[in-house]
Amino acid sequence: MKFALAVYGAPANSQAPQSALHFARAVVAQGHEIVRLFFYLDGVNTATAIAQPPQDESNLPEQWQQFVQSHNLDAVVCIAAALRRGVVDQTESDRYDLPGHNLRKGYELSGLGQLLDGALMADRLITFGA
Repeated sequence: MKFALAVYGAPANSQAPQSALHFARAVVAQGHEIVRLFFYLDGVNTATAIAQPPQDESNLPEQWQQFVQSHNLDAVVCIAAALRRGVVDQTESDRYDLPGHNLRKGYELSGLGQLLDGALMADRLITFGA
């Protein structure tokens, strides 16, 4: 079965990214395919490279990045939501003359149409969060 996952909650204040990661791991372990991961609203904070949780908490952004890269997944971050929350890649940093970029390796910024495209490619779209 093919799945597309949408994550709407932030790692710091929502269970959504952690639940989505557990689900994604189970999907892959059972031999199913994840055709797209889409991070939207506060979920874009999952893709920031500069968040550092306290030592007694899980580093979900790091865990997600490792999962995405180890399974070569298509991980898309909504560009509008990301810009609003200060998550940018080198291209957007240059475009807006920002002092740096913080999008984790393995993710790409793109539009909301990628969520629709993922839903069309998948047998199931599963959402986590708001």
